[in-house]
Amino acid sequence: MSSIYFIGIGGSAMASVAVALSHMGHAVTGSDTQLYPPMSTYLENHNIRYFNNFSAENLKSASPDLVVVGNAISRGNPDLEYALDQRMELVSMPELVRRELIGRHTSIVVAGTHGKTTTTSLAAWLLEAGGLLPGFLIGGIPENFGDGCRPSGLSEPGFFVTEGDEYDSAFFDKRSKFLLYRPDIAIINNVEFDHADIFDSLDEIKKSFRLLVNLVPSSGLLIVNGDDPNSMEVAAKAFCRVETFGLNGNAEWTAADITSDADYTSFTIVHDGDAIGRVRVPLFGDYNVMNALAATAAAIRAGVSFESVTRGLASFKRPKRRMELVGEFAGGLTLIEDFAHHPTAIRLTLGAIAERYAGRRIVACFEPRSNTTSRNIFQRELSECFSGAAVVVLGKVNRPERYASEERLDAALLCRELEATGKRVFAAGGEEYPEDIVRFIEAERQPGDVIVLLSNGSFSGLKERLAERFEKKS
Repeated sequence: MSSIYFIGIGGSAMASVAVALSHMGHAVTGSDTQLYPPMSTYLENHNIRYFNNFSAENLKSASPDLVVVGNAISRGNPDLEYALDQRMELVSMPELVRRELIGRHTSIVVAGTHGKTTTTSLAAWLLEAGGLLPGFLIGGIPENFGDGCRPSGLSEPGFFVTEGDEYDSAFFDKRSKFLLYRPDIAIINNVEFDHADIFDSLDEIKKSFRLLVNLVPSSGLLIVNGDDPNSMEVAAKAFCRVETFGLNGNAEWTAADITSDADYTSFTIVHDGDAIGRVRVPLFGDYNVMNALAATAAAIRAGVSFESVTRGLASFKRPKRRMELVGEFAGGLTLIEDFAHHPTAIRLTLGAIAERYAGRRIVACFEPRSNTTSRNIFQRELSECFSGAAVVVLGKVNRPERYASEERLDAALLCRELEATGKRVFAAGGEEYPEDIVRFIEAERQPGDVIVLLSNGSFSGLKERLAERFEKKS
């Protein structure tokens, strides 16, 4: 076993991989800045020593065999500069995952602009329900497992399921992460424009997905969203078998007779026109039915029985921050947190919440935090994706000074366009942010409101502030 040092260990994926490798017997250390709970606690609970700063002294004392460089780390970082000067072996995180965790296992890679975390969690859990003891790397924290990464539980070749992010790998490797995961079975959920700091156009993103498709061996399998033209386009020249999933009637894997109650969505899985059986899953919205179809197709092709799939779907627990119920409070208030930050994801999430909480008013709080939504790339789409909400709270735009004024999201225009549709709109971001949001919601709330926090960040602690301010349901 070797000693491995992670520069940027505080990232959720980096920390999860570090813990998994520690469990395999490697000596793991790392460094980051502003490490605080829950990530610092997570590392400490797994006995991983870390430095809460970047300094050449860290690497001098650790003297590792291998240095893993997170994709947020750039030249000028003291740890990185020392590693380069000392000619230490550097790898990106996805390269390390391929080398140490995927290895000779059958590699299942879940890719797409939306739904990756949920679909990867579903696929891993269905394989677990089938007794296959898969290894996995998931961007969020899957509630069924409690860890974001673990090695395969089998000594002989088994399965490893990876959330295939299209973001770049490291400062020295600008390939999309999913290109390093050696896919045997690949799922493409959807393809849209995102990550404006990495890609200049949708065509560039399509190119990266085409490269992923081209990596699947002829004996492998590509499972593609048949309802998404972009996904079908990038899959058009696959050298392997291609199977489609969708709800528009032409896909090989589809769902019929979709119904839902307070706890589950139920539907019949249909393959090549034949009804296989009825399942239920504690998720809501058509997009989650699609996620379940994709995971089911992968699991069955991996050898899991339909009976095991049925048990796995019914016992699935959604990942954290995916329509996560924060709490129920006095006055019938419900607080939900979701990772949605792309206009399509926001629209689908609010639609699923409207279905789950039919007849109740939705208050959507959105933080334009990503490198894409803090620019005006989705100016029009953002004005249209909140149709499921009666009240929209627009959080502070993340670091608008990064962009020229003509490139920035025009928050004032967005608010005017939302108000023109009859919504109550509040633009936050004053000196007392996010307390100004808390006061607005306290003044505007009505019995039965469903308050939804939409961000890929912490929203400046808004969740905790609201939960503390609301009176717990007796």
